[in-house]
Amino acid sequence: MIVGDLLTLEDLHIELAWGTAELLDRQVTGVTSTDLRDPARYLQAGELVLSGLVWWRPDDASAALRFATALRSAGVAALLAGEGTHGAVPESLVAACRLHGIPLLSVPAATSFRAVTDRVYLRLWGDLQAGRPGVAAIPETVRRELLALLAPLPAGAPLDEVLAHAVTRLGLPDCSIRTTGGRPLACSTDAPGAPVGSPVPIGGPGDCPFDGWLLQPHAAGASPALLHGLADLLAPLAVAARVAAEDRQYRAAELLARLGQDGADLSDSLAAAGLPVGTQLVPVRACCGDGPAVGALADALEGVPFAVAADGAGGAVALVAAEPAAVAARLRAAAPRLREVLTDRRPLRFGVGPAAAALPERLRGALVQAAFALEAGGEAGVGSSAELGSLAALLRGVPAEVTSAFQDRLLAPLADHDREHSVSLLDTLRCFLDHDASWSRTAEALHVHVNTVHYRIRRIEDLTGRSLSRLEDRLDLRAALLCGPLAA
Repeated sequence: MIVGDLLTLEDLHIELAWGTAELLDRQVTGVTSTDLRDPARYLQAGELVLSGLVWWRPDDASAALRFATALRSAGVAALLAGEGTHGAVPESLVAACRLHGIPLLSVPAATSFRAVTDRVYLRLWGDLQAGRPGVAAIPETVRRELLALLAPLPAGAPLDEVLAHAVTRLGLPDCSIRTTGGRPLACSTDAPGAPVGSPVPIGGPGDCPFDGWLLQPHAAGASPALLHGLADLLAPLAVAARVAAEDRQYRAAELLARLGQDGADLSDSLAAAGLPVGTQLVPVRACCGDGPAVGALADALEGVPFAVAADGAGGAVALVAAEPAAVAARLRAAAPRLREVLTDRRPLRFGVGPAAAALPERLRGALVQAAFALEAGGEAGVGSSAELGSLAALLRGVPAEVTSAFQDRLLAPLADHDREHSVSLLDTLRCFLDHDASWSRTAEALHVHVNTVHYRIRRIEDLTGRSLSRLEDRLDLRAALLCGPLAA
């Protein structure tokens, strides 16, 4: 594919703002979206660069030149400038691109960057895969049929339909497509059999272990050449999905950055991130050791409107347009299959906050609760602020260093006593509190005389300096028992 091919895609309405015939013959290797002022470090030679020009300001005369200089240093093929932000491509950017010899194409506001990206990758993979051995095993007529079904993206035929057509025309057994995280994407039949053999990767591995695609046959006897050929033809869909996910993360990061501004109107940022405007949102936090928390959270939430990005501390944060209970249920259902991908046993945990209005100050408070729910944990490693209904649940969210120090201050004398004596005062205290400070029921549970219970409780009070006749002291000691190893 060359840069000039973009001008032949009539449905995208891309026009030439500046460029010579020689420059339009440049080969294209890929496409990336950015609105950074200096994106050079994130670009590859031969790429098309899509930019909404958010970085450009009329009062900054050097902005366009700096941006074009960064593109030239990276050796990009061309710049595609969106007209949605400023209504037209700025003349200063045209001049900067002319100076540095960078073809400049304009993208009208009505054409989405996602549509441009999908068409580019479909064209690239259609060109590059035609001569590969696996694709060569597919009859040319079938290859053309499948490419016709795939284009134009993203308005092409549903993936189920494409897959069903492919297995029928190629004589393959029923197949399914899933993510490397285990999420089903498509199946050629409503009643697939059990997977047979190893799946075939589609589109190559991604940067995240959860975002790859796999083609899985459900019966023996499938031709490996045909399976790999079909995977190559489907590769543009997998690549486009990864690019779209990266773009969504970029928009989500912009939205989350605006949460630091009290009173900010989030409408534009919400719409750009794919979230509905005027509805409550549920914040979610995720951590995966030093692993890919963003990818895990995105895979788990797919199917409901959400925006997810890195939190800057090794984890991920998302805003979801759904009810908190539904979000928690979705995460619990996805957690087992996601953990199977983490072969190094990194812990994967989620925290769900309460629904909040789409206002910076409201969402910030809800995010704090989501972070606490993450630390508190819960069923399947998913904590929810709505489920923090007990002292034990509340304490699980307190940092271990704090709970350990609190427990040591209150219970260290009892622990020291128990190490030197056969009678456990800690067990007596726990039993006494479990039985609502009832002397008789505690004696019955411990199989001792009630006078023995009285003696042990007095000893506990002497060692701790607390009175078990006072509710406040009983609560303090109960909390200490629930902290750390002694709670087991």
